Amino acid sequence: MLSVSGVVLHAILQSKERAAGRSLPPPAEATEVNWPILGGGLAFVLFSILLGTSRFAYAQEAVFAVSLSIIVYLIAQLMKELPPEKSAALIGTALIIFMFRAVPLPGPGLTWFEIDELGFDEQFLAILAFITSLLALVGLVVLRPLMATRSIVQVMFLLTLAAGVLSLPNLALVYGVHEWTAARTGGIVDARFIAILDTAIESPLGQVAMVPMLAWIARNAPAHLKATFFAVMASFTNMALLASSLGSKYLNEVFVITRSAVDPETGAVLSTADYSQLGALLITVIVLVVAMPLITIFAVQHSRFRTTD
Repeated sequence: MLSVSGVVLHAILQSKERAAGRSLPPPAEATEVNWPILGGGLAFVLFSILLGTSRFAYAQEAVFAVSLSIIVYLIAQLMKELPPEKSAALIGTALIIFMFRAVPLPGPGLTWFEIDELGFDEQFLAILAFITSLLALVGLVVLRPLMATRSIVQVMFLLTLAAGVLSLPNLALVYGVHEWTAARTGGIVDARFIAILDTAIESPLGQVAMVPMLAWIARNAPAHLKATFFAVMASFTNMALLASSLGSKYLNEVFVITRSAVDPETGAVLSTADYSQLGALLITVIVLVVAMPLITIFAVQHSRFRTTD
């Protein structure tokens, strides 16, 4: 609805300009259909739908592998439109952002712990979600000077360190630090206070991480292919979210977290609550959150894909 309304609004504004007798700027270079890009995109959509709705045991892994292959093919086609040095810099930038977004998350076990052990109810979890969405937009404005004055590598380095530090409050909640702080602040700095503060600070990071690459494309991509560059590179970095989901699944197979569950019909106990490995899971996630992007930054900056923009 937003996309269509934008097109309609643009047409209305143009018609008003013509009615007022104002001359419209000449159109940019004519856009031609790029059949390899269009065909690859269609194959990506069809394959994801067919395999994603199947009963194949490794459907998620297959969708990731094949989809990533298709997107890499599309990127290779687009790189032909850029000078070698610019295409190398764009690939390096995309790899850094991909790894930043591909870090695994704790999974549902942390939410179960917050509900069962910390007493977070649906309303409070909804408030946290609202804060995340709202401050993601605010963060883009507030952190704009940082992105304007720092290089892509510097921005991603700072975001990585911030993500690692901001993962610590969740670990603190698991180990009961909120009980110590609440006892010394008259109950003010309790579990909910820490959760809200952590969410408020952490919310903008994921959105800000995408801005450096989009800005690079806006400056350097050919005028007639900017939208295609945006779409393909955004698809590539969004694949990182699927990689993150896979990583979370694998970590939860190593660190098993279970929630108490009872059969509603028979009353039989299906599983008992076990959060004993949640601390180790969160520590592992924190290490990966910091290590994966930093190692990628180091590798990229010491290769031909080095970026300094």
